[in-house]
Amino acid sequence: MSPAELKAALGSGLLSFPVTHFDAEGRFVAESYRRHVEWLAGYDAPVLFAAGGTGEFFSLAPREIPGIVSAAKESSGKTAIVSGCGYGTEMAVEIAQSVEKTGADGILLLPHYLIDAPQEGLYRHIKAVCQSVEFGVMVYNRDNAVLQADTLARLCDDCPNLIGFKDGTGDIGLVRQITAKMGDRLTYLGGMPTAELFAEAYLGAGFTTYSSAVFNFVPALANRFYVALRAGDRATCETILKDFFYPFMELRARRKGYAVSAIKAGVRLVGFEAGPVRAPLDDLTAEEEAMLQVLIDAQDGLLAAA
Repeated sequence: MSPAELKAALGSGLLSFPVTHFDAEGRFVAESYRRHVEWLAGYDAPVLFAAGGTGEFFSLAPREIPGIVSAAKESSGKTAIVSGCGYGTEMAVEIAQSVEKTGADGILLLPHYLIDAPQEGLYRHIKAVCQSVEFGVMVYNRDNAVLQADTLARLCDDCPNLIGFKDGTGDIGLVRQITAKMGDRLTYLGGMPTAELFAEAYLGAGFTTYSSAVFNFVPALANRFYVALRAGDRATCETILKDFFYPFMELRARRKGYAVSAIKAGVRLVGFEAGPVRAPLDDLTAEEEAMLQVLIDAQDGLLAAA
């Protein structure tokens, strides 16, 4: 898939990040993962992100990532597969080149490791990664890797395969400046945890789509919310927010790391052997899983009402 084709795919619908499946010892389980990706690809998601943040990229060894991407490609049909990528520049280049060889359609460049960096350093880092590959690259603006509009504009000038911008800062003023400055040069993706809670604000700031973590286990409901959002159906959006997303947000906020752990618990509860999260995360308690099951069981009623 060319960068231009990936850019178009990214902007054409709802996106998601499959969790990475592990056994009890923390080893990748390809068979269960393939079944899950195949199931997700049957819904309206034009692009899935393998080994991304919800896929515990931060807990994966770089040598594991190509195998995970390969398993996703084998089972995703026509759905494009984008790989997570990150860490320092040299390691990010190695990961990017390894997944390009594996058949990934592009990468999402997550923040580099640990240290804050100046704009010039971020520019050099992203430029090096973009120029090391031919497929499409998206940058993830958050934490210690927040690009200012002028830096992003330089990168757009110098890197033709930079095709996407994902925001996880929640700084609507900054993202509106970026969308106004770059226009249709990039595809813009909302990337806040439980992105549906912020989707309306990001839509108003010029973002066309977002990545839905809950798509991992309630894809029909996630799609219904997205369709209602794009249609301006605020009543349906508010019903789903009040009856599903706000209670889910309360569960997610109980402990640090639950933005990932709660998603993996949901995948297990709908019948996939996704296994536990890897350290340094921890899984939901039995009581919390029961609370999540109640939300999952309520989705049929929400879909019917919507």
